[in-house]
Amino acid sequence: MGVSGSGKSAVAKQVSYNLDAAFLDGDFLHPKANILKMRSGIPLNDEDRFPWLNLISNAVFAMSNVNDISIIICSALKRKYRDIIRGENENVHFIYLKGSYDVIADRLAKRKGHYQKTGMLQSQFDTLEEPTADEKDVYIVNTEQPLERVVHDTQQVICTICQRDK
Repeated sequence: MGVSGSGKSAVAKQVSYNLDAAFLDGDFLHPKANILKMRSGIPLNDEDRFPWLNLISNAVFAMSNVNDISIIICSALKRKYRDIIRGENENVHFIYLKGSYDVIADRLAKRKGHYQKTGMLQSQFDTLEEPTADEKDVYIVNTEQPLERVVHDTQQVICTICQRDK
């Protein structure tokens, strides 16, 4: 989880490859209307996100029934969004790729071909409710380090969770 540009896709793709884990980009579940809205530079609101979050929660359930490790990426910016994804799913964990506005804005400025516009980053940071200590299923990885290090740290979190859950 994290704001656009935090590295979710790059990290998750590499980690899923390294761990032979199932992978789903939550953006693929967005309804067409949401994608068109974001392409136009209009931030999504809660009403736009709720059906999408329910689809992600359903994907969590389906993937967890057939895979030892499944990785789904999405922003999950608010606690209530994470609660929807948790739903009645067991064994859901979030890895929050945390970075500063300046570092992430610089990454987005260099990105080509993504429908999330750089100007929408501020709205993502405004929406972001950083996980609190009572969200025991959320782990923080510093995304302001080289990609290889973020991948390593993320894999370590997942391996630790898997060892603990055995």
